[in-house]
Order: sequence, then structure tokens, then C-alpha cells
Amino acid sequence: MKIKGYFLVICSLFGVCILAQDSKEEQNNPVFDGWYADPEGVVFGDTYWVYPTFSDDYDKQLHFDAFSSKDLVTWEKHESILDTTKIKWLRQALWAPSIIGKENKYYLFFGANDIQRPGRDSYDPNNDINHFGGIGVAVSDSPSGPFEDYLGKPLVSDFYNDAQPIDQFVFKDVDGTFYFFYGGWSHCNLGRLNSDFTGFLPWEDGQTFKEITPEGYVEGPFMFLRNGIYYFMWSEGGWTNGSYKVAYAMSDKATGPYTRIGTILESKEGDIATGAGHHSVINKPGTDEWIIVYHRRPIPNLDRDHRVTCMDKMEFNADGTIKPVKMTFEGVSNVPR
Repeated sequence: MKIKGYFLVICSLFGVCILAQDSKEEQNNPVFDGWYADPEGVVFGDTYWVYPTFSDDYDKQLHFDAFSSKDLVTWEKHESILDTTKIKWLRQALWAPSIIGKENKYYLFFGANDIQRPGRDSYDPNNDINHFGGIGVAVSDSPSGPFEDYLGKPLVSDFYNDAQPIDQFVFKDVDGTFYFFYGGWSHCNLGRLNSDFTGFLPWEDGQTFKEITPEGYVEGPFMFLRNGIYYFMWSEGGWTNGSYKVAYAMSDKATGPYTRIGTILESKEGDIATGAGHHSVINKPGTDEWIIVYHRRPIPNLDRDHRVTCMDKMEFNADGTIKPVKMTFEGVSNVPR
């Protein structure tokens, strides 16, 4: 739904007409139509991009669309930039895309098959779908795709530190290191990608991943750097209901340690939506303006997968901590008002 400000023609009985501007605020949330969740926002060149999950039942969640914009208001839809026909090992659902550019290539990471492990309630020993899969990666020459499976197998398929291999995020540090955050089931792991993104560099103790789980962590890790401070963020609560929310920590290095500071995005009584989470952050190029990109559940919410992608301003206190984010219908715009 997009409601723009507009001009009304008002004519008097004497035939004199004037233009009067409608007072209704421009409404940019949701930022595009359709049920979409887990959005990753990123800037490539002079263009803003959002890569979300197609939010539907698992048996229909078989492709990714992407959206691009020059002004954060008008969005172009790039349909089916990746789907299950391009990923031979993928048999059930893909979600939570994360993208990064490197040497004129674009690498799209994703979770697939909702991998489970014996001992979990949802594990079915007669169905090999739910115990094979993990985090995959696809590659393209363009951020709009099409993307092709890069490895022909998952990048991460095993369980380390009891973290389900889902919800990955790749962060390029100032020294050129590509850090790989991921994990569900309330555990977060950190690894370092090798130079061609085919695997990981071991840590000093020989381990592939080390656990960095902060208090309250459930899933959806994200990181950004501002004024020398590393902000590590994640989602808490349950993704299927209104308890979903975003929390964060701060550190002077990408590897932490991270101590939970608090939540910045959560639904409260009287809010315009519920269950806000699984987010990312965009910095408007050349400014200190920041945008949180997230999904939320409209009110009333009639379905588990009825989630929409939204953007709102994210602001900071003088000490670098993040102010609580207010959910709005107005959203954000890169166009001077």
C-alpha cells in the first residue's frame, strides 16, 4: 500500500479554481507489495537493494525475489533471482538471503531445507528432507541475478555448538576479513570465509567456528560498523508471533565479546504492527543517516506467514547507543521533502 500526497482542485461557485495540497502524509511502509520477511538491505553503487524471504508456507517458499530503488520510494521487482531448479540439493524451502559483493561478483547466501537433527521434536527419521541441507551460496555477475548454485552442496551442513545452520550474515571488516555470522536454536557461531568463499579459515585453536552467543539471542544475526564501534544485532522471541524483537550489543572489534545492551525494536500495546524483527541496517551513502530494514506483522494478522517488509529511521544517542525505533506507516525516503 502506497498513499502519496496529492493536489486537489477546488472550485468556487464563481468559477475560480485553486490547487490545495492534500495533508495526508506519504506512506512508504510496507516498502513494496506482497508477503516478504527477513529482509537484507544493502547499497550497491547508487542503488538500494532489498533481498527478502518470500513469506509463505514451506512448500511454496521456493524462490527469491529482489527489489531495487534509487530513492527508497519507488521499487523495481526482480523476480525469481534464484529458485530451487538451480539448487539440486535443495528440496524444501529457502529463506533469509544475505548478499555481499566481491571482485565484480555477487554472492547470495541462504538457508535451505530447514535442516534438523536427531533428537529434535520435528525430526522425522523416515524423511531425509529435514536432516540434509543447511546454508548454501549462489553467485551472479549482477545484483539482480540470475544466481547459480556456487558449490553444488551446502557451505555449512553440520551442527557446530548446537547452532542450527540458518540465518547467515557476511560482514567485511576494514582489514578485508569476511566474517560469517550464523545460527538458530539460540546459538550464534562466527567463522571466517576463505578467499574464494568455498570454505572457512580455522581459528587459532583449529576450530572452524567459535560460539559468540549473547544473552537473549535466538536467530537473525547482523553487524555494522559506525564511528569505530561494531554493532552486533539479533532477533529474540518467537518468529511466529508478536514476541519477535531486535536486540543489540556493542564492541571495539568484530569478534566481540558482546554484552547485550537492550532491545531497540519491539511491538507494544497500541503499535501499528506486531512481531517486528529479523532485520538489517542501511547507511545512506555519504551521511550519518541510518535505516533499519525489518519485517513486521500487520494488524489484524490472519496467517503465520503474513509478514511485510518495512523501513524506519534508526538514530543514536550521544554515547553511541541506539535509540528505540518507532514503527511507522510513513517509513523513509531519500527524496528531499
